[in-house]
Amino acid sequence: MLVKGLLLAMVLAGSIVVLPAGAQSPAATPTPLGTTQSPATDPAPPASAQSPATAPPATGQSTAAKPPASRQSAATKPSPTPHPYRFYPAHFSRRAELYYRLYWGVDSLRLKSAESGEIIRFSYRVLDADKAKALNDKKAEPVLIDPQAGVKLVVPSLEKVGKLRQSSTPQADRSYWMAFSNKGRLVKPGDHVNVVIGDFRANGLVVE
Repeated sequence: MLVKGLLLAMVLAGSIVVLPAGAQSPAATPTPLGTTQSPATDPAPPASAQSPATAPPATGQSTAAKPPASRQSAATKPSPTPHPYRFYPAHFSRRAELYYRLYWGVDSLRLKSAESGEIIRFSYRVLDADKAKALNDKKAEPVLIDPQAGVKLVVPSLEKVGKLRQSSTPQADRSYWMAFSNKGRLVKPGDHVNVVIGDFRANGLVVE
């Protein structure tokens, strides 16, 4: 019996296999009752990787495109304040100036309202004394014609002064004048008038 017992012990000892430590499988983690394990999911991308198009616009902000700054400034620019009307006398054309200089020996022809509109003063500068004699001729009666008002003005004659005009012999580089009576102020600033002195005629002068 003793021999059989020893033989049985040797057989059992020879059948035991010792596994290495690295070959043992890890023990499974127990799962609590009533819960299910979810499959592994990819981590969420970082905030910088998300498309900005998916973000909803802020409440109250309009998504319409804004017009360019140049258009905004043009739309908000206030309109200029209109300036009060101011009369500017018309000037002769180059051709008319040459005509009066070469043919009549005068330039700087001007008509100006004076004495609160009761007098229209006509002045001119002499360039050539011989050619300008017709304007200072005492025998020639000056007339101012206003087609718009339909009137003719003449140079008045005062008792102690005589005619309100300069009729002395003209001299070069000197200015001369005459005054037309505008009783009733029929001729007004801005009117286009004609001045006639004998054969001399100046058309389209503007009263200042």
